[in-house]
Amino acid sequence: MKHYRKELWFQTQRRREYINITPEVQALITESGIQEGLCLVNAMHITASVFINDDERGLHQDFEVWLEKLAPEKPHSQYRHNGYEDNADAHLKRQIMGREVVVAITAGQLDLGPWEQIFYGEYDGMRRKRVLVKLFGE
Repeated sequence: MKHYRKELWFQTQRRREYINITPEVQALITESGIQEGLCLVNAMHITASVFINDDERGLHQDFEVWLEKLAPEKPHSQYRHNGYEDNADAHLKRQIMGREVVVAITAGQLDLGPWEQIFYGEYDGMRRKRVLVKLFGE
């Protein structure tokens, strides 16, 4: 069985942002030569997520509204974690949206559903963070 590991790096312009990383992940599969197997994609920071959903701007705005209702950024004083950093809400948002995804690789392609795309979700951005892509297969 072959395995392949690569990191993708991101630095967002805003505190919260969603980036479609499907093309970058597919490029790594092509680069690896793996035709059949599994692809793990996970955020390596506790205030960022990786998830699968539709690439639709209205839906991304809905994520923002929904997550802000569940874990509002302000007031910072509502969280015990906040002290050195004011990012407790980002930790909670990551917990809701998830750490990683695993996708099948079939015939050298991500085996996603019709509207599925892989996203990097940033909840405490404007600094450099990474995503691990680990591939296994033949």
